[in-house]
Amino acid sequence: MRIRTDDEIYRVDAVWLGPPKATFPWRARYVAWGVGIPVFLVVLGIERQMGIGFGFFSTAWAFVLAIAITRMITAKITHERPLAAVFAMWLRELQSPREKTRADGGAVSASKIKVRAERPLPKHKRGPHGARPRGVAHPVRPAGPTSGRPAADSTARAHRRTGRMPASVGR
Repeated sequence: MRIRTDDEIYRVDAVWLGPPKATFPWRARYVAWGVGIPVFLVVLGIERQMGIGFGFFSTAWAFVLAIAITRMITAKITHERPLAAVFAMWLRELQSPREKTRADGGAVSASKIKVRAERPLPKHKRGPHGARPRGVAHPVRPAGPTSGRPAADSTARAHRRTGRMPASVGR
């Protein structure tokens, strides 16, 4: 014995074919009429707000746009997903939290970094609490070569010249 489902009952669309003895040449569901008439009125209102006058062609284009928008909306509506559910889903989609696409903060700047004119003393030459002993000032070195060597000497070249190589780090 085979048990048939009642899906065929719901597949039949509730269609209004027009007034008696004067049916329309198209099929439109009741929900399409309920969506299409307000959409048509909204499109007409938008045309008036844009400054388009009320005439034959503006109304015809409003009618065409209303039909296109109504078809898009009613394509999502079935007996399993009624208009209220589609509308609620659309509202939830608009109000759901989104991932931020803009980064917070701004560009990095070195304007807040303080630069001193004199170099700090090594720890073994500092006084108590890291202060420089009185009367001892570090001379500010002039920029450029003073001893025949280039001013910007590389670290590896300086180590080769002095004969000292630093211990390898991490091994």
